[in-house]
Amino acid sequence: MRALTFDEREESWSSSRGMVLRDVPRPVLDPQRDPKDAERVIAKVKLAGFCGTDRGLWARKALGDMVEGSMKSRGEPVRIFGHECLAEIVEMGPAIAASGKFKIGEMVTAESHLVCGRCHQCLGGQHHVCANEQILGVSVNGCFADYVKLPADALWKIDLDKIRPEIASIQEPFGNAVHACQSTDLRGKRVAIFGTGTIGMFAILVARGMGASRVFGIDPNPAQRELALKLGCDAVFDPRRAPKDTPWAHDPNIVTAIKDQTYGIGADVCLEMAGYPDSVNNAIQCARRGGEIVLFGVRDGNVVIENCQHVIMNGLKLQGIVGRQLWNTWIVGRSLLEDPTNGIQDAIWEHILDQGRGPIVSMKNWDVPAFEEALTKWPKLVLNFDD
Repeated sequence: MRALTFDEREESWSSSRGMVLRDVPRPVLDPQRDPKDAERVIAKVKLAGFCGTDRGLWARKALGDMVEGSMKSRGEPVRIFGHECLAEIVEMGPAIAASGKFKIGEMVTAESHLVCGRCHQCLGGQHHVCANEQILGVSVNGCFADYVKLPADALWKIDLDKIRPEIASIQEPFGNAVHACQSTDLRGKRVAIFGTGTIGMFAILVARGMGASRVFGIDPNPAQRELALKLGCDAVFDPRRAPKDTPWAHDPNIVTAIKDQTYGIGADVCLEMAGYPDSVNNAIQCARRGGEIVLFGVRDGNVVIENCQHVIMNGLKLQGIVGRQLWNTWIVGRSLLEDPTNGIQDAIWEHILDQGRGPIVSMKNWDVPAFEEALTKWPKLVLNFDD
């Protein structure tokens, strides 16, 4: 079968780039060899989303230690990438077949954080911070392939009469925005979103869908600011990049702009989706007294918090968000996507996926230069393995 891969026998992680389309063996279920296969399925991939993590893997700027470490520990020379998908169940292990939970031919997507169910966090209902999690397409083989093996307890059924397939394939990253927005009550709140990349764009739609009264977007990219307005931002702002000698420094003009939009008070909730040190401090400084800062953006390295006294004396709440709550986030996300009155599906299809004209990439004629050009042009790409 076709798969986008890294092969340590042919490539060096540190000196290579991209993902190589190779012919690899199709996954099989063999409960006698691996008893866990009894509760797994084989699914035929239809569509697979290409996300920011995949961009980092492509450029060798993210998670290389996890990829190589997992390959070594599992004795696997090849890693298949990809963790967002829409797929059709074509084979089931005997235990899951006997349970009746799924049927051959059902359409599913998957939670990419594969959890153990046994650690302290899982037993306490915090599966999204499982101590033993594995990540699909990073620490285990993923879905940038014609077929993928998945644990049945990571599957999420999709009703394609209510959610169009292209959007169903990216329900996992949509869930990141849902989780960030559901960390606090947004009803009637003024929300500032720092970083309007793909998850930030989803957050605009989700915040509106969850009742935010006003939404502001902050991003240095003019194309992303324009798209943020189309998605429903009341106003967008261009932050000044911090000086090189103080890369954490906030932009006072952004603080002034947000306060001008909020009666001099500041934003009730600041969603930091970029991860840059100056963006983090912009979010902290733009929050009102007693406000909340939700931290989702990830960048390696340290962040200096300017004037820690400001955080304490203003009673600010900082909360980190990772992944999706299992399965509450998925339930809320499905409700938002299936509700035709909020316009979320239409906005994703029209503005983020451009009605499928450019961001849907056929795997029939895989072309690396053309794909890299598409990466620079579109905020979100979807790979079509069903062509």
